[in-house]
Order: sequence, then structure tokens, then C-alpha cells
Amino acid sequence: MSSWILIRGGTVIDGTGSPAVEGCTVLVKDDTIEAVGTDIGEDPIPRGDAVTRIDATGKTVMPGLIDAHCHTSFGETRMQEEQDLYTSHELRTLRSAWNVTKVLRAGVTGISDPGGSYFIGVGIREGIAEGLIQGPRMTTAGRFLSTSNGISDWYPSSVGVPDSSIGKVVNTADEMVTEVRHQVKNGVDLIKIGDSVLGDFEAFSRDEVKAMSDAAHRLNKRITMHARGSNNVDSAVAAELDWIMHGNTLRDDTIERLADSQIPLAPALLLLGNLGEFGQAAGVPAETRSAYTRLLDDTAGCLNKAREAGVPIITGTDTGFAATPYGDWHARELELLMRYAGMTALEAIKAATHDCAIVLGEENDVGSLVAGKGADIIVVDGDPLADIRVLCDKKRIETVILRGEVQVFDDEVLAQRRPYDRAQHICPSDITYDLVFNGSSATQPEVRDFDSDGERELLAQLDDLAGTAAQESN
Repeated sequence: MSSWILIRGGTVIDGTGSPAVEGCTVLVKDDTIEAVGTDIGEDPIPRGDAVTRIDATGKTVMPGLIDAHCHTSFGETRMQEEQDLYTSHELRTLRSAWNVTKVLRAGVTGISDPGGSYFIGVGIREGIAEGLIQGPRMTTAGRFLSTSNGISDWYPSSVGVPDSSIGKVVNTADEMVTEVRHQVKNGVDLIKIGDSVLGDFEAFSRDEVKAMSDAAHRLNKRITMHARGSNNVDSAVAAELDWIMHGNTLRDDTIERLADSQIPLAPALLLLGNLGEFGQAAGVPAETRSAYTRLLDDTAGCLNKAREAGVPIITGTDTGFAATPYGDWHARELELLMRYAGMTALEAIKAATHDCAIVLGEENDVGSLVAGKGADIIVVDGDPLADIRVLCDKKRIETVILRGEVQVFDDEVLAQRRPYDRAQHICPSDITYDLVFNGSSATQPEVRDFDSDGERELLAQLDDLAGTAAQESN
């Protein structure tokens, strides 16, 4: 006997980019979509089979969202040290397992984890597959592959890169290929390359990127790259990576090569957007907020050109930081793609469903409401074509169906947060004599989490990068 789900009367957005259809029915058999249409009844359901009936009248029925950039083991950290150094391996794993349920509750039925601590992502993926953890379909990388100049070698050389770090330093082509083999042996689905933080230089040579890509593909694994600058993206295209992350500052010739390659681009705008637009609520200094906003504004020129040139754009959020907590903001990436890449709501939904399914692998044939596809479906109280922001309100994600099963959540329990252990501050600012005896509310320094040469250097780099983006987009 099979189990069936009959979703009747809703407006169906099938994820393929086709117009929405009102008064439509979706019929699910076991874990597969059996039929979609306006003339479907219960005739295909054999007598005696179990049927779950959902009345979707006045609601929207669409594929579950897919997030190509969800770091399951980042722990909602506020500081790099929290991400790399604090909280035991075992407790990181348990907290990560808690957090992926929140992702699913937000209507995200598929994620790709592009790197994190140890092989926690592999364990979470397997726990979900075995039914030990309630979470979305998932593919995962291991630790980022970085050079001494790449995205995850943060600390002084005297400290190095500890095993608990999100990155693994590999400074020669042989070391890079060896680490690819090591990670594949330990169960990853993909390899994550971490080039320079802001894309203002290349941490890997083009030949090194090609060596890693070839090694991953020989072992039937996929590979992606943190690539913000034009030269970084050029290297990724030349190495035939499977998808590329960010692409903030792209020359016209790079956009042309990227479009010709048809390699998808996941801009991951959410982290910049939340820090720039909402950072004040969390105490992010004004100069930092402004720098992120300028970079995002200048990125818009590149993204619009890329979309118009035919570059496939998919959704990724950089979820896992304190600025992008699990289960809160995934759907906001669609709003930002509309704002900064010029997409319509229908195009943004396609980017977050049908197009983004590539990160889940061919074996996960999902992302659209089409007969024969996997039954990952959400029912939304509202019309995302009229206001895409309804997808951000979990209360309006009324039903989540994963692999043909209606999911049940305890929202009160899931409202709890499970971050990694916080850094212990002795004092958030300097208590000087002048502050205490000569200061006033107008002259006291801004209270903030950190104020260092490293932060000032980052702000200067952001300004330089924004200036470069503005010049290259003109």
C-alpha cells in the first residue's frame, strides 16, 4: 500500500518559471509527485491507501526552497574565535543537529553546506538520511581548502590554523590534491575552495584551482569556490568548477566567460544585506554598516549584467553567522535578488527551487512541482508573487512536506537558540581616566565588540573593493 497526499485548491507556482496556476491540485504518491493540474481528483488513489488531504484554497503551493550556502557547523558565531576555537567537537555536532531542524521549519527543504568544522556536515547529512535528525536534504563539503593567504588562515603564524578551524591550509598543489582525496575518503559530497576574503587578490594560482577541480571530478565529487573578484571567478571558470559563490566585482569579459560556461553563480547577498541594513540593531558600527552597503550596491551592477548575459543565478545565504541565524532569513535572499539583480518574483523563486536543485545532485531530482519529481513542497499563506517577503514569515509557511511526508514542528521549542560558546569579554571598551572624569555622552567612544587594526584594515579593503566595483561596472 502507498501513502498519498492530495493538496487541493491552491495557486501552484511550479518552480520552472511558468506562470502560476490558480485552483490547482498536487497529488503525491509516497515520496514522488504523481500529478499536477486543475482536473485531478482522487480516482488514481487505490481504495484502502492512506490519504492526507490538504485544503490550500487561497494559499500558494510551491517547491520547498533550496539554500546553496548554509554552513551547518558555524554555530551563529559573532567572532572568528568562536567559530574556530570554542565549543567541543561533540557539542558542535549536537548544536548543529538542533539548528538544521530550524532550517527545515523555514520551508527550506534542501541545503548545501560549503564547508565548516571537522566533518560535522557529513555526520549531520547522514543523521538526516537515517532519520535521527529532522532536517532538509543535504550535501556537504568539509573544511575550506585555503592557502596562508586565503579565507580561513586568520590567526598569527605563531597560532596557525587549529584542527578545530573551518579551514585547512594547503600551500602546494600536491597538498591540495592530497586534501581533496582525504576529504572524499571521509564522505564529503563536494570540495570548497576558499580564495581571498574580498577577492582583491588570488590566494590560489589558476593551475592550483584546476588541480583541485580535476582531483575532485576524478573522484566523482563536485567543487565550488569562494570567489569575490573577477580574477578569482576567471580561475573558477577555467577550472570548470560546478558552481561559484559571490562574484561581487566582475569585469564585463569575465561575465561573458561565465555566461558561456553556464556555471551557476550563488551571490549570497544576505550576509552583506543583514549587516548593512539591520546591523545597527545588533550594535554593528556605522562605518562597518556603510562599507557593507556600498559593496552590496556596487555588486548590483555586476549581477544585473550577469543575469542579462544569461548567467544562471541560484540562491545561497551564508547562513550560520550571528548576522544570518538558522531558520530566520533564508527567503530574504530572494528579496535581495529582486532588488540587486533585477529579478522578478517568479524568477527569484525559480532561482531558489528549480535552478538551485543542482547543488543537491542528480540523484535528488527535486526543485519543481512536476510529475515524477521528489515531493518537497511548501504551502504558504499568502502570495509571494505579490510580496516575496511572505516567505520569510515562518508562521505563513503552513505546511512543509519533505520526501512526501508532512513535517511536524514544535515552534515554541525551536524558538530557542543554540549558538556556540561565546567569547568572554573582560570589557567591551577602554575605561580611561579621560572617559571617567572628563568624558561626556557626546565624547565617549562607541561601545562595540571589537576595535582593532584588523577591523580597520577590513574596512579599508571594503572601501577599495567597492571603488573597484564601481569603476568596473561603468
